[in-house]
Amino acid sequence: MRAREKRVELLPNMESLPGGEKFQIITLWHVLEHLPDLENQILKLIWHLEEGGTLFIAVPNFNSFDAKHYQEFWAAYDVPRHLWHFSRKSMDRLFSKHGFQVVKSKPLVFDSFYVSLLSEKYKTGKQNFYKAFSIGLRSNISAWTTKEYSSVLYILQKD
Repeated sequence: MRAREKRVELLPNMESLPGGEKFQIITLWHVLEHLPDLENQILKLIWHLEEGGTLFIAVPNFNSFDAKHYQEFWAAYDVPRHLWHFSRKSMDRLFSKHGFQVVKSKPLVFDSFYVSLLSEKYKTGKQNFYKAFSIGLRSNISAWTTKEYSSVLYILQKD
């Protein structure tokens, strides 16, 4: 409804895009991990990207401190909705074989707090705000040196 008010047309999937439409920028905010048939979906994204275009892709990072702390209770595993799980290395490998390189990455520092809050509830059955905040904070502090933030935004361009 808000999209219509702003005259933004939303489509249910990439197949609904007009055949030849290309874009300078394509963004996926916590979408990639949900896509079935990942390789074909990436090929479709690339096909719809203009020459010199940029992909912005945000995904959870299973190498983060909060992922290691919560292990099987880490909310960002989110099985079965999350079909794929990524690390910095896997994102680089996945897209480099399609001729893309990560030109920049940015941490999504608030995600560690949200994911820890959910994870804490999955682990203990209780909404423990203070414990979740503490783990989220420790995750971000750890990531200052490891660069393994709970979620990362990758900015990708063709080599």
